[in-house]
Amino acid sequence: MTHPAFNDSLHRLMHAYKRQLRAGIRQHHISLPITHIRVLKAICRIPDVTARDIAQRMDQDKAQITRALNELTRSGFIARTPNPHDKRSQLLAPTAEGQALLSKIERLEQQAVTQMTHNLDSQELASFVRIANIMIDNVAHSRPDSKGEQ
Repeated sequence: MTHPAFNDSLHRLMHAYKRQLRAGIRQHHISLPITHIRVLKAICRIPDVTARDIAQRMDQDKAQITRALNELTRSGFIARTPNPHDKRSQLLAPTAEGQALLSKIERLEQQAVTQMTHNLDSQELASFVRIANIMIDNVAHSRPDSKGEQ
């Protein structure tokens, strides 16, 4: 059974969040594409992360992740070091500049969330997060190549 109101609301919610976040990113003259920002976030949050780890986590092609990593390296946002456990890969870490950029991006994300949730109480927010996580898990577990990861 389809739920047109649900489909429309979910679509509008995703676009409203993206629009709000992109406006903040433009206003602060951050020139990175969203994919690069997501890669930088992963590098900042996951210790001893490799390109392969990021590609799997983001469910993206490793070549696309490698291009983003090359640009982030050239821009001075990340550094690479040899992986002592696997000589074929490198460990990725944020530079001080990369950490500072991520802090700015996180403030912009928080501003977007604050604006979008200002008429909701804590119980409504908790319900939204719980329901959204159930829906994400439903999709993750239904994919043929899924291992239940996100």
